[in-house]
Amino acid sequence: MFSFETFRQKSPQQRFLFILGLVMFLFYMVLGAMLIFGTTLLNQIQPMYRIMLGGLLIVYAVIRFVRLVNQRPEED
Repeated sequence: MFSFETFRQKSPQQRFLFILGLVMFLFYMVLGAMLIFGTTLLNQIQPMYRIMLGGLLIVYAVIRFVRLVNQRPEED
């Protein structure tokens, strides 16, 4: 699982990619929530399809987060 000790040992490039992964996770979560709960966003799409797309984005964000947290440190 995730530990801060392995985060400190990462190279700057790996740390940057980890933070970028977290930002993308948050982006997909917020976009999915906006599609589901926002009433003015993409108003021309039927509500059923908006909810399905929002749910799919949230599921994709969770999958990305699990893969990001469970990464094994690369050994050189």
